[in-house]
Amino acid sequence: MSVPSPLRALEPLNRPSVADTVFDELHSQILLLELPPGTKMSEAEVAKALGVSRQPVRDAFYRLSKLGFLSIRPQRSTMVSQISSIGVLQARFVRNALEAETVRIACRVLTEDDHAALDVILEKQRQAVEDKDPVSFHGFDDQFHKEICERAGLSFAWDIIRENKAHMDRVRFLSLSFASQDAFNDHLKVMEAIRARDEDKAMHHMRIHLSRIKEQIVRIRADHLRYFADEPDT
Repeated sequence: MSVPSPLRALEPLNRPSVADTVFDELHSQILLLELPPGTKMSEAEVAKALGVSRQPVRDAFYRLSKLGFLSIRPQRSTMVSQISSIGVLQARFVRNALEAETVRIACRVLTEDDHAALDVILEKQRQAVEDKDPVSFHGFDDQFHKEICERAGLSFAWDIIRENKAHMDRVRFLSLSFASQDAFNDHLKVMEAIRARDEDKAMHHMRIHLSRIKEQIVRIRADHLRYFADEPDT
């Protein structure tokens, strides 16, 4: 079995944790579907491809499995997990509950400096839309949501969201081929409501934004059926 071609040797930099670096690299390549669902993974071959020992790869595999990105089967192959439609909708439920409350609090506590920082992220997103750059857009999308949580004093909420959104993330990335402008427009409406300190409107627009995945997943699953787990209709 050959190592998946997207894997690249890591630069020999002095970093706090090689395992973190391996995790970040594999997480990115799975999220961006450079390592698509169903790809078989080997600790030894990944370690060789990345130029590291097997232990940080083992640690990264475990962390990715806890997020739902990898299926580790003892004495059998490790595989990039298929996307779970049920997992996507469960993540939407978690995000809807937490982020609606988060923006309500953000309306009360965010300062003008906080607003300005979020505006910078939105301007970067605008440029990513114009450049048709889904990779950058996705990064700024996450950053926007994370910054709202952190600036509202609710970093723990983002920690919970991050632990539950792996299946959703891959669908979100696939949706950017046709829905990045809608996502950006939603962010502008959320930001407008936060700036106006209109709690009801901010919660309303955040719920609309997070609910779009329910319609998007139908289209994406039809176009990429091989990426999805065989599950009951959701």
